[in-house]
Amino acid sequence: MKRLLPLLALLTGCAVNPPEGVRPVEGFDVSRYLGTWHEIARLDHRFERGLVAVTATYELRDDGTLKVVNRGFDPAKCAWREAEGRAKFTGPTDMGQLKVSFFGPFYGGYTIFALDHREYRWAAVSGPNRDYLWFLARDAAISDALRDRLVAEARALGFATDRLIWVPQETPPC
Repeated sequence: MKRLLPLLALLTGCAVNPPEGVRPVEGFDVSRYLGTWHEIARLDHRFERGLVAVTATYELRDDGTLKVVNRGFDPAKCAWREAEGRAKFTGPTDMGQLKVSFFGPFYGGYTIFALDHREYRWAAVSGPNRDYLWFLARDAAISDALRDRLVAEARALGFATDRLIWVPQETPPC
């Protein structure tokens, strides 16, 4: 147990940093980021596998952290799934670098590396490594030009964009 605690602390600490070469946006305004975002695309991972019509909603808490509610429809079970988490800035609040937890004291990195600074209509987000990538938008669809731009930027940063899942936005009939 004594050996496990330092290892766990090391792994947890490293999990909040962005992947090498991925830089958070500057001039970030959390008040403009609040609200609901549609998940346009993602790299596959077990906790969202198979979900469609996925959204992420961000609300400011009184203590300065963010409430994060991820919600998606599971067609295999014909049911909505929802997870509530907490996000905290890891540095200055004008940098798009946070850590997010859905599992108690365990946090993972959340790096906003591309953002529509003018309208806050779209964003590209990385997790703590290149296995986690999301394209988010205020609307359920984005233009082909924006899609190509986000894919090109993520590919240039070393993400496996050929493995992106383009998330269906409709809930199928059950």
